[in-house]
Amino acid sequence: MDLFETVADVRPSREAIAEGAVLLRGFARPFEDDLIPALREIVAQAPFRHMTTPGGHQMSVAMTNCGGSGWVTDRSGYRYDGLDPQSGKPWPAMPPSFRTLAEEAAAEAGFNGFAPDACLINRYQPGARMSLHQDRDENDFGAPIVSVSLGLPAIFLFGGLARSDKTRRYRLEHGDIVVWGGPARLAFHGVAPLADSEHALMGRQRINLTFRRAR
Repeated sequence: MDLFETVADVRPSREAIAEGAVLLRGFARPFEDDLIPALREIVAQAPFRHMTTPGGHQMSVAMTNCGGSGWVTDRSGYRYDGLDPQSGKPWPAMPPSFRTLAEEAAAEAGFNGFAPDACLINRYQPGARMSLHQDRDENDFGAPIVSVSLGLPAIFLFGGLARSDKTRRYRLEHGDIVVWGGPARLAFHGVAPLADSEHALMGRQRINLTFRRAR
């Protein structure tokens, strides 16, 4: 295999999965040398925790946040809060590498001018899942969602605007990004139970960075 074939093999690909929704294969890989250390610093300041839903169910996915607003859930409901309820302090600032990646991925998907103020960080360990849901706690539905996958592969479920709509399944690998907005902004989506494996860089886990415009 010559040099030109090697470069072509690793070049990110762009795949439309619905009107307003795009899968960018491998788009985050050039950023990983900056993303991983920044992620570790965030978790050191605001550790992962298993939040409780309003119905009293403890989520299988562990979460933390960075940015001006953080998504939280407890008995009182789903919401964004500028303070980490565990520490009472502001969430860690969004690292420049995070912001740059989100903005560039959104632009590649056709959403120029995206300015995220919140990044929900989910940690999936083997067996963890995310049931079908809509991202509708934000004030601005005009901005897209940018979802970055790191670590173990996962099966991403993407449906329509009704929970009963048929879902399609996409295998997301380390470095893949899904962006959805416009007519797909309120599409139901989720993640199937994570299969057990070992990722060379991230270990036995999948990390998902979800960038949003919350306020």
